[in-house]
Amino acid sequence: MNRNHDVCGSEEWRAAVRDLIIPWALGDRDLGDDVLEVGPGFGATTDVFRGRVAKLTAVEIDPGLAAALSARLAGTNVVVLEADATDLPFHEDRFTGATCFSMLHHVSSPGLQDLLFSEIARVVRPGGLFVASDSLHSDELVVFHDGDTYVPIDPAGVVERLEGCGFVDATVQTNPFGWAALARVPETRSRSDRS
Repeated sequence: MNRNHDVCGSEEWRAAVRDLIIPWALGDRDLGDDVLEVGPGFGATTDVFRGRVAKLTAVEIDPGLAAALSARLAGTNVVVLEADATDLPFHEDRFTGATCFSMLHHVSSPGLQDLLFSEIARVVRPGGLFVASDSLHSDELVVFHDGDTYVPIDPAGVVERLEGCGFVDATVQTNPFGWAALARVPETRSRSDRS
């Protein structure tokens, strides 16, 4: 991430995540007690979710961010792993639910974004909930991401993409700034769905 993303560690962003974004995206829905967070970055969402679930595993691809978050949350109910979410190091059905907030646009292609969705569907238990949220494309965000990866997702295609990656009951909502999607892992899966 470029230096503009330092704002994601600010108290203003933490307040927006805590008071606006997560409540709007998730509401009072239950993720279970053993949750996967993909792409925590500076940990604003991690701080919210660790207060809502018994155990949280955060997967971060950036070595510096993973190390900083791991050190900050040592001794809590959070385990931070440096890993690539398109190739998660977990067995199938490992987690009760999963989250992914404000990071999908950093995944470098739609194909890799879909691989990330498929991996999340693989490691979440049948019936488990996945919640994802990201910003809408804008010229301002193109400038903000100068020199950085910026592949925004069109919310009009999110339901189809999630269902194509192994989820069911997918829904999406938008506001002037972003989108949020909810989807579940099917209660029963064929063996081919678990590859």
